[in-house]
Amino acid sequence: MRSTLHASSMAEFRLETDRLILRAWRSADRIAFHAINTDPRVMRFLGPLMTLEDVDALIVRMQEMQDQLGHCFWAAERKEDGRLIGWCGLIRGAQGTPIAGQVEVGWRFAFDMWGQGYAHEAASAAIDWAFRHLSDESVWAITVENNARSWGLMERLGMTRHPELSFDHPNVPADSPLRPHIAYSVDRAIWSAAHPA
Repeated sequence: MRSTLHASSMAEFRLETDRLILRAWRSADRIAFHAINTDPRVMRFLGPLMTLEDVDALIVRMQEMQDQLGHCFWAAERKEDGRLIGWCGLIRGAQGTPIAGQVEVGWRFAFDMWGQGYAHEAASAAIDWAFRHLSDESVWAITVENNARSWGLMERLGMTRHPELSFDHPNVPADSPLRPHIAYSVDRAIWSAAHPA
């Protein structure tokens, strides 16, 4: 049976930063998120442009993950105008990767939002949430080896690269230049020292 988008519940997840709200997904998000996922500049290191059906399925996966785990890549809404500008949050690393089952932080933002600190702000909040609410001792991140903007942000977040864990992503076609990936992590103690409560 095909999963369908479901309405938000009264106990909808919500995490606020100075400029953003990270929250559970809603069916009303699909058009704005589809626009982000059909921008070749956004998708350069992320894979093929997505159809609306692809986006619907992805949102359903996030909703199911939120229900099961209590976290996902959350919808990122800008406070000043309520615009959905991307996603950021936490999933569990994919099977077949060096971070399988580990807490993984990730983000994706509309191109016109780049360079304004939104990804750093959202990712910092997500990592902080992970260490406050989950028992894991590290938060991980992966990206395409050539995606310097992405791994540059990981380093600005205080994450450390693990060259020995570089890998070919099993969910990317073997002939794709997006297959080589690198891994970063930050430990709870290091994060806590840099971000005291």
